[in-house]
Amino acid sequence: MNIRDISTIPADVLETLLSAIPFYKTVKKQDPQQFSVLMSFSRIIHYASGEKVISRGDLDTWSYFIVKGQLVVSVPNSEGQEHQVNYITPGEVLGDLSVYLQSPRTADVYVDDNCREAVLFGTDFGMFGELTDYSRISLATKLEYYRHAIHSVRWKLEMYRSKYRTHPLANEHRSITLYIGTKGGEEELQALFTQAVTLSKLLLKWNESFGSLRFVEGEVPSPNLHL
Repeated sequence: MNIRDISTIPADVLETLLSAIPFYKTVKKQDPQQFSVLMSFSRIIHYASGEKVISRGDLDTWSYFIVKGQLVVSVPNSEGQEHQVNYITPGEVLGDLSVYLQSPRTADVYVDDNCREAVLFGTDFGMFGELTDYSRISLATKLEYYRHAIHSVRWKLEMYRSKYRTHPLANEHRSITLYIGTKGGEEELQALFTQAVTLSKLLLKWNESFGSLRFVEGEVPSPNLHL
């Protein structure tokens, strides 16, 4: 593992890298100072082939964006044997559910043995503090974060639904209503946070059903497990 401090990355290279991540792109445009705070809690990490990226059971507040390479997700099946359930490729987010739910990691993640290296951009979202603490991260930035979080988790749930329409959980997320009140204030933030947690718990149920292989026989050979 080789960790690179963001301050060592040329500005044009960093801008190109983060242009593919909507949350950072939006914050940089709206509030450069808040963007600088986020970058001070971020880093770029290079992992070698076969190296472990995340360990099941760990508890931390880091979320990652895959820049380069391919990762393998492994969980124990109902007999306790390790079972590879997914590959994570560039453009995908890793570790976000544990951040939203403040819960331990649910799987082991390694760099694919067939991949020479993997490069991840990570941010420690522990600096957000309590939900309504704006001493470091502003209300506007937190609103953007949870708006993007909800969009991301809902998208993942829709991907599951489109692949496994007969799954008992297939339509549950559609009953979780969107916030329609006044936007831009603390009321919206509280509602968005509640939605993010509720949707993440539902996605975790999907993941658990795949990990234990408790589903229709022959229909889940390799699900897209989201962490």
